[in-house]
Amino acid sequence: MTQFLLHFLDVFFVVFHSALILFILSGWLVQRLRMLHLICVLLTGGSWFILGLFYGIGYCPLTEWHWQVLRELGKTGLPESYVQYILKRLLGISITAATADMITLLGWLAGLVISVFLQVRKYFSK
Repeated sequence: MTQFLLHFLDVFFVVFHSALILFILSGWLVQRLRMLHLICVLLTGGSWFILGLFYGIGYCPLTEWHWQVLRELGKTGLPESYVQYILKRLLGISITAATADMITLLGWLAGLVISVFLQVRKYFSK
């Protein structure tokens, strides 16, 4: 791959993955996006816990692909968690892997619980 393409993919993954994380945390706020939000939350959980049985709990293909791009760019010492990486890269905040995992899990669980609650409420209000 060319350096230009690698840098493009790096920026793409930062933007797309960060946007997906923000959508999982807050997508339920927009009523017309709630079903898409639930689907994204469930797919994320499926990746973490079903694919995770084969690749390690918490597995995310987006993180794996981004790490491959970064390694091609010569980056080493990548953190265990994408949340660790993105907080450091975008905000300059360093946290431990355990803290990143806890933040990630709690954020995902909050998104899941709220999304399921809103879908159940919508179903029973009809």
